[in-house]
Amino acid sequence: MVGLFSKTPKDPHLQENIKKFKEFKKLLQKKKYPEALKSGIELLRKVPNHHDALFMVGGIYYLKNQYRTAISYFDKSLDIGEYDVDVLLLKAYSHQKLDELKRVIQCCDKIKEVDPKNKSVQKLLEELNL
Repeated sequence: MVGLFSKTPKDPHLQENIKKFKEFKKLLQKKKYPEALKSGIELLRKVPNHHDALFMVGGIYYLKNQYRTAISYFDKSLDIGEYDVDVLLLKAYSHQKLDELKRVIQCCDKIKEVDPKNKSVQKLLEELNL
């Protein structure tokens, strides 16, 4: 049941999910990618709209050169935080690896709306001769 002034119901597993996210983050920091991926996917089964976990799992797939899969996680993350510059940038790089120039430009344009002086976007566009 939703509280009187709350918009979302309380998560009865909140503390457990926070603990799982911290474990996931530690594995990622230690560069234990296979374990981190498993942990991240398990967390996302329980909390499918966890913005940071979606981005981090997408990042692991990016590192594994699985760009299509990475993009699917980045898209889910962007559904939650539409103008997250870090997610948009990694998504742009994924599209670059897949030679999808139009989509790279779309991501870069969105980043420039939020951060017009973003050096990474400028560098990426220079690499693409744009």
